[in-house]
Amino acid sequence: MGDFFAELGRYLASANNRSQFFGDLLDHIYLSLVPLVLGLVIAVLAGWLGHRFAPVRSVLLVVSNLLYTIPSLALFVVIPGIIGSKILDSVNVIVALTIYTSALLVRPVLDALDAVPPHVVAAATAVGYKPARKFLTVELPLSVPVLAAGVRVASVSNISLVSVGALIGTGGLGVLFTDGFQREYFSPIVVGIVATLLLALIVDLLLVRLRNVLTPWDRVATTAGAK
Repeated sequence: MGDFFAELGRYLASANNRSQFFGDLLDHIYLSLVPLVLGLVIAVLAGWLGHRFAPVRSVLLVVSNLLYTIPSLALFVVIPGIIGSKILDSVNVIVALTIYTSALLVRPVLDALDAVPPHVVAAATAVGYKPARKFLTVELPLSVPVLAAGVRVASVSNISLVSVGALIGTGGLGVLFTDGFQREYFSPIVVGIVATLLLALIVDLLLVRLRNVLTPWDRVATTAGAK
């Protein structure tokens, strides 16, 4: 055990290794969070349609379930042939994870919109809110507490799946895994695992904080209920 920590210390003491680590970390953040935002936007738009039209809802649920069952590595390889990119382009990971994120979030979006109190929606309709304005200013904000749980799951999923992209040569912390396995050098593997876990934890905490900022009424209701 002492030899392992000594080896780990030597690895972290190298300026080149630290530079590679921070570069891979920034790539990982970019490759995981950009698809999260894009997938959320797509899922919200699709969920809005599914919430309004029952036939669309059924189709969305079936398609999203099918998309999420596609193996990630296979999707990373197939995407270049579909969009015409090069096999090593980071856009392949972004497109693939956007598909996964939107597929994962369609059901939470629908559940979140279903959880909005009908009398609030009816009141907004009664005072003359158009469908788009009612959705953006009433339904969507009130759905945040339920939707946030799905977004937190999607963020952890993306952070994990980005590592798979290293198998086809894209960046991210997964590069530390492949490099470590190829050289039978365990220090970068351990650093990559720990960094991935910490990144997932930090992003999750930030999302919780963002949810609290966006839903101040939810905290007030919880506090009042506790009293």
